[in-house]
Amino acid sequence: MLLLLSQAPAIAAVDDAYLAELIARSRQLHLAQRPEWLKLVHYVPNRLSPGVHGLVASPDFYNAPRGATNPQAELEATLASFYSDVQESDQRQNPQCRFIARFAWLDQQLAFDSRRLRRQVCARYQRWHASLNPAGATLIFASAYMNSPSSMLGHTLLRIDAKDQDETTRLLAYSINFAASTRETNGIAFAMNGLFGGYPGAFSILPYYAKVREYGDLENRDIWEYQLALSPVELDRVLMHAWELGSVYFRYYFLDENCSYQLLALLQVARPDLDLTGPFRWWAAPSDTVRVVAAQPGLIGAVVYRPSNATVIRRRLAAMNEVERKQVRELSTGRIAPNDKTLGKLPVTEEAAVLEAGQDYVAYRRAIGRNDVPNPAELAHELIVARSRLEVAPQMPDVSAPQVRPDQGHRSSQVSVGTGRWEGRNFQQLSGRGAYHDLMDADGGYVPGAQIEFLKLALRHYTGGSIRIEDFTPLSILSLSPRDDFFEPISWKIETGWQRVRMVDGDEPLVFGIEGGAGATESNESGTFRYYGLLEAGSRVDAAFSSAYQFGSGAIAGALLDLNPRWRVNAYARGFRYFLGQLETPWRAGLEQRFALAPDLALRANIAREVEFRRGFNNVTVSIQYYF
Repeated sequence: MLLLLSQAPAIAAVDDAYLAELIARSRQLHLAQRPEWLKLVHYVPNRLSPGVHGLVASPDFYNAPRGATNPQAELEATLASFYSDVQESDQRQNPQCRFIARFAWLDQQLAFDSRRLRRQVCARYQRWHASLNPAGATLIFASAYMNSPSSMLGHTLLRIDAKDQDETTRLLAYSINFAASTRETNGIAFAMNGLFGGYPGAFSILPYYAKVREYGDLENRDIWEYQLALSPVELDRVLMHAWELGSVYFRYYFLDENCSYQLLALLQVARPDLDLTGPFRWWAAPSDTVRVVAAQPGLIGAVVYRPSNATVIRRRLAAMNEVERKQVRELSTGRIAPNDKTLGKLPVTEEAAVLEAGQDYVAYRRAIGRNDVPNPAELAHELIVARSRLEVAPQMPDVSAPQVRPDQGHRSSQVSVGTGRWEGRNFQQLSGRGAYHDLMDADGGYVPGAQIEFLKLALRHYTGGSIRIEDFTPLSILSLSPRDDFFEPISWKIETGWQRVRMVDGDEPLVFGIEGGAGATESNESGTFRYYGLLEAGSRVDAAFSSAYQFGSGAIAGALLDLNPRWRVNAYARGFRYFLGQLETPWRAGLEQRFALAPDLALRANIAREVEFRRGFNNVTVSIQYYF
């Protein structure tokens, strides 16, 4: 008992007998092993040894010295801390208020006698709760943003919906967000530090409209809103725990303990039977976390789609003819004035649509930092004034939601079993990836033209031989975003890993390499046909090379065609010239095909002709792929 008292801050008059009684009852009820307690203190099972450990990195989150690894010690120290006489101020809170969700749950289980344990008034929490005026909560999913390593897989946050808000005023709500705390602007440095927990991660609360502007306007990411069917009691549990987490930090890991994982950890305190984080021991793709939430019976209500500014502009332009599209372009770049006589020749509804599209496009270019007109703010104002003179209703296009939601796309992990023939030798192959999506996968629920793969491994067995590693690629990223006369994204790639190389003497070492490139992609209007080209540079390192390394450059070109929603074909050709180290000019041309048998099952067939060290050979593979 003396040990517990020494751990609790500023203990006032303690009823030793009652505290001992509470501790005894907590042990009798096995409260420290209950899922509710384990969730409130963020305990997870150890991966390689018995026991648990807490994920919170802040030492003041734990009341016991061994609280991060001993749930019973932490529970008993927490009970002792509730006798603290710390008075609430702007800098300090009484433990009953600091750990308000723990207090509420332990009170529910042990029925505290307020005559023997004086209850504190938590004025700061009450003011915060009143300012939110909560009536519900909505899980927000922002689609992937390829130009930011922290958002390549998408992002989730929790919106708190107020009682006096409706769909037209929902932007005024507050949202709870988890993110890495860093000012790092170098994408590669962020990704590497994020992979190994190099940043602290923290929760914050901010206006929802700020995130919508960041995602929908600045980053052009579509947003999905999943309304949660939480009771008032369940919602209060989530908010009380969010209050507890407001001043602590975690280690931020890009693949597993990321924004989506920590949001699940917050959300699952709503109901004792929810285990949302359990499936994510090794990695947590945001789309997969949304899928887990959507799979919980009775947890999801309505789903709302909020298109980005770029999506709205594209839909506006799709409804216009070439003359109107040209006028939008010239208006938004200041080549013609809003009162140009060519606009007046249009029917009034078409003129209004052109002016609105021009205004949207000016705002889009300002948001992405393309201020290539003398005064974009003044131009935007002129367009608004010109549009206000037309007495017709707003020409807002009908932007319907995509047929496949993020939680309905294929699962991100994959395993594949196949057979094939390489240079006259038959083989069997087992391959897979940890996450997330590749170019040949079905696009439903994902960003079209985006490939992000982590921890891809292929094991191959040649007839009469042994099993060997054929390919290990920790990271592969490819972005093939189509360009047009309004949107001009750069296509790019980066890949690193180990692959087999056929040497002159017939040896086949597993060689480390890294390569990257940039180029452009074009597409038809429906997006079913894309052709692309990238210039590349790369290096390979291995003792088998005469100079122990190779460095060179090259190019890749290809065409991606969706013959129907299930069948995708990719024809490509790639040439390279290693001009430093061991000289070589390899090239490869091939045809890849994917036929979807089910949302999480696909058949693939690849055929290629390769030349390496002036020796040519064929490579054919047929495989069945399962997504899980």
